[in-house]
Amino acid sequence: MQRYILFTCGLLLLGSGYACKPEIKETGATLKYFDLKEFFKTDSARLVKLNPFVKKTVTHNGQSETKTLKTLNWGQEFGLFTSSDINKPAWKDSYAVQENADSLLYKAKFPELKTREIIIHKSNGKVTSVYILNNVHNLLYNSTEKLFYQPGKYYLIEKNQKVKVMGGNNYLVKGEF
Repeated sequence: MQRYILFTCGLLLLGSGYACKPEIKETGATLKYFDLKEFFKTDSARLVKLNPFVKKTVTHNGQSETKTLKTLNWGQEFGLFTSSDINKPAWKDSYAVQENADSLLYKAKFPELKTREIIIHKSNGKVTSVYILNNVHNLLYNSTEKLFYQPGKYYLIEKNQKVKVMGGNNYLVKGEF
């Protein structure tokens, strides 16, 4: 249980890094890319109303713990998803966009961007899945996050980090509705 608490706190700290920056809506700029923050805010509100049971599994370096929970803080659960928002004014031309009949694909044009790829699948105008790939690489630290959300079914957070002095950690969080 202590590992679960430490892991959750770590995810919250990582996800809150963008919380102090002003929203693009405050600047008066229009959004160029899909609005991840609004999507997850709206879906969080929907989940609060539904209050579904969630089978949540947390795995750290191969050791798992599973619990069935009724009440979750959806803002925290989706924190890594919303922190992957690419609608920052400085990034307005930083992503290649490929729009298909049933999907949107955003790929980073520059290697220094944390969010490398976002794929949003839609059916009849509704989002059916969101996939996000984040990567941070420098001399001391390498971190890869794969985030997947399928509304009404499950969310998955897979994180691999390697710190030169401390070694590696692998995390997996899966919540099934």
